[in-house]
Amino acid sequence: MQQKPRLSFWQIWNMSFGFLGIQFGYALQSGFMTRVFETLGADEHRLPLLWLAAPLTGLIVQPIIGQMSDNTWHPRWGRRRPFFLIGAILASITLFFIPHSSVLWMAAGGLWILDASMNISMEPFRALVADKLPDSQRSFGFVVQTLIIGISTWVASNLPLFVSKLGVSNEADPGVVPMSVQVAFAVGAMVFILSILYTVFTTDEYPPEDLEAFRAEREENAGMANTLKEVVKNISEMPLTMRKLGVVQFFSWFAFFTMWSMANPGLTDHVFNAPKPEAIEYATSTPEAVEAYKVADKAFNDASNQVGSYMGYYGLSSMAFALLLTLWTSRRRINRKYVHMASLFAGAYGFFNMYFANEPSDLGLSFVLIGFSWGSILSMPYAMLSSAIDPNRMGVYMGIFNMFIVLPQIVAAFAITPLYKNIFGDAPINAMLLAGSALVLAALANLLITSRKVMTYVPEGEA
Repeated sequence: MQQKPRLSFWQIWNMSFGFLGIQFGYALQSGFMTRVFETLGADEHRLPLLWLAAPLTGLIVQPIIGQMSDNTWHPRWGRRRPFFLIGAILASITLFFIPHSSVLWMAAGGLWILDASMNISMEPFRALVADKLPDSQRSFGFVVQTLIIGISTWVASNLPLFVSKLGVSNEADPGVVPMSVQVAFAVGAMVFILSILYTVFTTDEYPPEDLEAFRAEREENAGMANTLKEVVKNISEMPLTMRKLGVVQFFSWFAFFTMWSMANPGLTDHVFNAPKPEAIEYATSTPEAVEAYKVADKAFNDASNQVGSYMGYYGLSSMAFALLLTLWTSRRRINRKYVHMASLFAGAYGFFNMYFANEPSDLGLSFVLIGFSWGSILSMPYAMLSSAIDPNRMGVYMGIFNMFIVLPQIVAAFAITPLYKNIFGDAPINAMLLAGSALVLAALANLLITSRKVMTYVPEGEA
């Protein structure tokens, strides 16, 4: 087996830097797509279904891209980098155009294309860490990715607020997305493509150990039919530990999908007392009605900026989590399972705390705690998984593992509204109680993980 050299911090940073752009896209999507949908006329009960496009594309794209990247090799561009670049180009174009949608179906279609494009870039990035790093550095590698993700989440979540403070309008006519959001998405598009290009040009990849055998196998398995056949085969041969981690991921991503789709209507209504007003026809409404709409809509847009800004807190706290974990794992061993369990319990408390928030400032604690969960979700399951699977199947298994991200989101798209209404009550804020309950189940599911090799991270040099 190929002995992989240890990489320096800056080599790991360079190979992970493209995640800055990918997470810019995801942060803008998760923080502001619901706002776009509401602006174009969607009510809160339709929002989870409008978000269905995102996990559906991930379910289809991720395993296929993983299998394709496993079977790709170019002497100059390597195995994973061509997919980074293709995804970045498509995602950047889509990010620019989404906030200019004039009707709801255009925005929903844009979300579909955006999520597919980001998945093309993201899945090979996860595999690149396992490709490049020895086992002793993999936890560190995924934590560095989480550090970069935290930085970009905070900046992207605050972009509409930042540009509004610079004088860009945060108001618009009914059915029109404010200019502040349009500018934020345009900035995100530029950051996405530039950060991916940075990684593409500063990082090389190791060739297959036996290049001739690799080429022969690639020719034998060429074609989409064979690709799909291999994906199905690898799903059936999925290691037991991967299945157990899938249960943890299921409830984790159910919770976060609930937050992304329902936090804006829940918090603008419950905490800011500024729900989205019903659209009016200017031509047939009285001047008083028009003025009342403008006042209410301005309050909603300002509250939405604040909700987005508070969501950025979970990016900052996930970054702090990553830094602390980096420092700790550089010298000491950790039990990945219990670190992940504790972080998920913290996030669950954060969701429950939203329900009891009396002032906007109360949301800070909630999102900080949610950030601990987010930082762990983006690192610990992947570190545990990389210790449990065949390195030669790293790309396809990372893609298949991401099915445990998209399947719960598909379930959530149909289940969120009836679940929170029937269990907790009709108010949109009750969706956050549902999210907290899901994270409790995710934390408890960690007890299923029993493999010592998977659970324990040992720094190099320690017995």
